[in-house]
Amino acid sequence: MEKKYGKIVIVIGVHTPKFDNEKTNAAVLKAMQRYKLEHPCVNDSEKKIWKAYGVQSWPTLVVIDPEGNFVGGLPSERAFGPLDKAITHLIKVHRARGTLDEKSAPLKVNLPAEKRGPLFFPGKVLADGKGDRLFIADSTNNRIVVTDLKGKQVAVAGTGKEGQADGPFATATFSEPQGMALRGDTLYVADRKNHLIRALDLKKQTVKTIAGTGKQAVFPPSATALRGGHPLRIPLNSPWDLELVGDSLYVAMAGHHQIWKVNLTKPWLSWFAGTAEEELKNGTRATACFAQPSGLASDGRTLWVADSETSSIRAVLLAGNGRVQTLVGLGLFVWGDVDGVGPKARLQHPLGVVYHDRKLYVADSYNGKVKVLDPTTLAVTTLVPADGGKGPFDEPGGLSYADGKLYVADTNHHRIAVIDLQSREVSTLPLQGVEPLKR
Repeated sequence: MEKKYGKIVIVIGVHTPKFDNEKTNAAVLKAMQRYKLEHPCVNDSEKKIWKAYGVQSWPTLVVIDPEGNFVGGLPSERAFGPLDKAITHLIKVHRARGTLDEKSAPLKVNLPAEKRGPLFFPGKVLADGKGDRLFIADSTNNRIVVTDLKGKQVAVAGTGKEGQADGPFATATFSEPQGMALRGDTLYVADRKNHLIRALDLKKQTVKTIAGTGKQAVFPPSATALRGGHPLRIPLNSPWDLELVGDSLYVAMAGHHQIWKVNLTKPWLSWFAGTAEEELKNGTRATACFAQPSGLASDGRTLWVADSETSSIRAVLLAGNGRVQTLVGLGLFVWGDVDGVGPKARLQHPLGVVYHDRKLYVADSYNGKVKVLDPTTLAVTTLVPADGGKGPFDEPGGLSYADGKLYVADTNHHRIAVIDLQSREVSTLPLQGVEPLKR
């Protein structure tokens, strides 16, 4: 809308936070920098604007005419069509009335420069101990960085510009990539904002799209999509993480509140679990509900899910009808930072989970911590002591294990942190040869 209408339409973002961590101006500023917003945003931390406009859900888009009157609102992500028609009509009406100002400059905000190194808001990380490789989703830089486990550059896939181009690493493009899965010398990438799954041939250094159409799927997903089909014919909706089990590539389809699956041998893409209702509900794969699943891990029998909007960790049995259970978490509006057992423990918007040595390590994103969850006893503990009540990380988005260490995508600190599991010391991975993008 901003690009199409320029000076005619003024866009103002209203941030009405749900989680405690989202209420500060600093958190809003970080989010604006991450998503490269140019319009001003109001921090509606006390929900005054939300209540005044009768808003019921995120996101809601509201139109105000040139005379300051409320025209209407749309609670939808896919509102461009109706908004476009409404604005076209309002322009015609107010030009005729002489009430449309087409000369004023649009409201713009000049964000303070974010101090950064080679990485910019990295979302996920994947460690390959056997191959001495580390894969970093350098999300806001729109690229995949490959290093060894000591941080020395091996390769970079993506130009840094947003796009969907396949081809050689040097010319391929991504849009805010997130989760990854490795199969031999093929790296699968959840290209989140492009609504695609890409396959990187690490030997040939090429990128190929293997799932998605490049357009966001309608919500709720169509019956045709749920029945399955060729992966390149079915649109996706914000794929956020991947987990490989045998020939099955499981997809955390955050935008659909579901888990999907790609059969890599057929190929075939289909629904796997979740009704698409945004809720915390256990049951079979067909009756259970998730809420923006954003992290996956597995031991080959169970698929664990970081279900971010319910601040929970879920378990999906892969055999049979796939019973879905909740290990930690109570619902959409229950969160906190509490170590404990089962229902007494609290997380806040976890985005990542990894399984190692019969334990789950959780990127407890909005608490700025890494938590340890025993899937048998349901005990939750903090891995690294907090510093003055706040965790040592800033919205960590993902984590992975190799050779006695956890590698953490410490998103808002623009770094990969390394936790030595024996000493629990935290260090920053020293990247060597990874150049910052020129802007």
